[in-house]
Amino acid sequence: MKIVVLDGKQLNPGDLSWRVFEELGELIVYDRTRSEEVDERMEGAQIVLTNKTPIRKENLEKAKDLRYIGVLATGYDVVDIEDAARRSIPVTNVPIYGTNSVAQLTFALLLELIHRTADHDDLVKSLGWTDDWSMSLSTFSELSGKKMGILGFGRIGQAVATIARAFGMEILGVDRGKPIEGVTLLPLEEFFREADVISLHTPLTESSRGIIEKEHLSLMKPTAYLINTARGPLVNEDDLAEALNEGRLAGAGLDVLDKEPNTESPLLLAKNVVLSPHRAWSAKEARARLMEMSADNLKRWLEGKPVHVVNGL
Repeated sequence: MKIVVLDGKQLNPGDLSWRVFEELGELIVYDRTRSEEVDERMEGAQIVLTNKTPIRKENLEKAKDLRYIGVLATGYDVVDIEDAARRSIPVTNVPIYGTNSVAQLTFALLLELIHRTADHDDLVKSLGWTDDWSMSLSTFSELSGKKMGILGFGRIGQAVATIARAFGMEILGVDRGKPIEGVTLLPLEEFFREADVISLHTPLTESSRGIIEKEHLSLMKPTAYLINTARGPLVNEDDLAEALNEGRLAGAGLDVLDKEPNTESPLLLAKNVVLSPHRAWSAKEARARLMEMSADNLKRWLEGKPVHVVNGL
């Protein structure tokens, strides 16, 4: 059985082992695959694994030997799952693996915005600490007593809430008609007005696309922070950059952008923004879980007991 990994470098840059897949068949791992290389690399493979390399209808038409697609991630929009289903090719994903990793980086972004630790590190190392025994390039506030607004109360949102409570923060959510224990639920507009920090953990859907735009940004406190470790298109980047540059928002910490990688976003030059290259998911422990769970998905399918199939097969 031939197993092909189209873009394995993100999952395993060299600090993990592919052994769990090598035990299941002949394994070929490519670091990355361009769109024009997909057909050739999938040729003759019964099993194909992909993280972000798209597999579209035209690719499936040519993959005559393909029997299974495993997505090395939670999101599976990179695969034409409907066409795969028509060809009786199951598509699996890994729904839970990086909860703690994403929640942890959420606060790394927030704390950097508040404390500007990197700037103060530069100050000391550049020998700028010369006068008073204590120096600060900016004032900062405590998180205790502030309100953390969480948009999206899945597993990651809940993990973020747990950490926020440890800092002494009150948790706000958006009222969807279903109570959440320990969370103050507010109508959407009031949610934006009340929160001192808004952290995004909602899936990207047509209704959530661009939910952070001029109208909602105008409701936020000028002292508030926005954190996005979910999906870049949740945010209108032009509107956010404008709010930051005009001082209508204290800062933003973003692990994701509308386009990735990105050299053109207006947020690259915006004031008071901390950017990270879509790495919140990638703690070594999270990637190890992803590796093991992806292999387990394949093993279960081979045993005739498929799990985490996203296209109904």
